[in-house]
Formats: sequence, structure tokens, C-alpha cells
Amino acid sequence: MGANDAANLFGAAVSSHMIRFWKAALLASLFVILGAVLEGGRGIETLQSLSPLNLELAILTSVAAAATVTGMTLFRVPVSTSQAVVGAIVGAGLLQHQLHLQGLVKVAVCWVGTPLAGILFAVIIYGSLGWAYNRSPYNLFQMDQFVRIGLVIAGCYSAYALGSNNVANVTAVFVGAGRLDIFAATLVGGLSIALGIITFSRGVMETVGKNLVALDPYCALVVVLSGALAVHVYTWVGVPVSSSQAVVGAVLGVGILKGTQTIRVKTLSSILLAWFVTPLIGCLFFLLLYFVSHLRYVP
Repeated sequence: MGANDAANLFGAAVSSHMIRFWKAALLASLFVILGAVLEGGRGIETLQSLSPLNLELAILTSVAAAATVTGMTLFRVPVSTSQAVVGAIVGAGLLQHQLHLQGLVKVAVCWVGTPLAGILFAVIIYGSLGWAYNRSPYNLFQMDQFVRIGLVIAGCYSAYALGSNNVANVTAVFVGAGRLDIFAATLVGGLSIALGIITFSRGVMETVGKNLVALDPYCALVVVLSGALAVHVYTWVGVPVSSSQAVVGAVLGVGILKGTQTIRVKTLSSILLAWFVTPLIGCLFFLLLYFVSHLRYVP
């Protein structure tokens, strides 16, 4: 998950040449772990309530979600890890005929609200920061330094929000299976996300930073901060959501204010399509893995 979602933390800053990749990766890893350990419990409780799982189903669910996200990452498409995990859990619930529909509806409603929150925060922050920027007594060089510092701070906050919200996608199924307590789940999940950031995140960073929208440093700051706020709001609600959806919502908000010609429609369309099919792929991967794991050789 860290390999896929790191782009939403520092992708804009790296592609805008405001911070080097390795410095961004290390900062993102540190704050992801902090967010996971300090605020990751609510999302775990939500996901584990969707369907009862034993250890076998928990493993298959995790592998199916990981395979889904890995496949999308190889195509350099930032997708929703939350949707991949929930899709796999839905597959397990359908298999057992035990699915908590009320909880599933709550999650789906929050998914819809995530890009809308990104748009709203982007519009508010773009106008507010612009008002302060235009009335600042500092020169352009000094303001550039402020934006650089702001991008680093916003990236760290975004990493914290990602860890607090999305750690549930990594280890909630093992809490539900009774194999981890909440603290162990948040710590192991946070470390795992950090490992993904350090080892395999550069490709998707380029997609978000360069292919989606022509970001100047100021807009990059607005997008990262808006996406982080949107994700953190849903952490308090207790629903893991997609940081990709929040960031693309923020990009759309900036695009609305600057003019839609700033948005690369082809890339945006492929991401939207990936969001639509990700839960389905996660569910199908789970069912396929379950079927294969129960094949028996009869001589």
C-alpha cells in the first residue's frame, strides 16, 4: 500500500523539485508509522466488523487485496487500497453468507464523499492561501522558501493522515481473526506501509506529480494539504478511504479554479475507471484464491 499511496504524500513536491525523493520517502515513512500507532484503531474496528473471518480467510483476503493493488501499481495507476480490501472482505462475506450491510453502506457513502471533500478543501485552501500570499510583505524568493517548507510540512501531515486512516487496510483482517490486538496491528501495519514507501513508490509518484495535472509549487501545496485534511476527517469518522480519491478531488478543485485545461483527462479517466473496478477485482481475486487453495489432487 505504501508503494501505491506514497505519491499522494510527496508526489507533487518531488515532481515540482521542491524535495528530493529519498528525503520525502524517509519523512513519509516516519509519519505514516506515527499516524498508524496514534490514530489507526477506529478504521480497524470498522473493517473487522464487515464480516467474521478466520485465519485462512484473513490471509486470503490480505493476499487478494495486495495482489490487486500491486497489479495497479505496476501499471502506475494510483488506486484505492481501501476498495481493494473491502472488495476482498465482501468476497469472504458472500462466501460465508455473513456480510454486515449497514457497515458496508457506511463505507461506500464515505468513498463517494472522499473526492467531494478533496474538492471542497481545495477550493477553500486555494482561496485562503492566495489571499494571504497576495498580501504578504515578503519578496518572491522568500515566498518560494515558505512554499517549500509548507510542502514538506503538508507532506508529513498527509503521511500521518494516511497512516491513521489506511493502516486498517493492512492488518484489520488479522484483528478480526483474533491474531493481532489493536496496538500490534497498527504498529505492524505502519511499518509495512513504510517499507512499501521506501522500496517501490517512485513510479506512481511520477504519475500523480506529472501526468495528472500541471502543478506549480503553490498548487502542489494546496493539493497535498487538501487531500490530507479530507483523509484525516474520515479517520475521525472511522472509515478507511482512498487517499488517491482525496488527492484527485483536490486536483479537480484546483482545476475548477484555474480552468479545466490544467487537468489531463486521459490520465484522470484511467484512474476513475480503476476506482470503479478495484472492489470487483479484489472480490474476484479472493474468490479465485479461495477456489485454488481448496483444490485437491485425486489420483
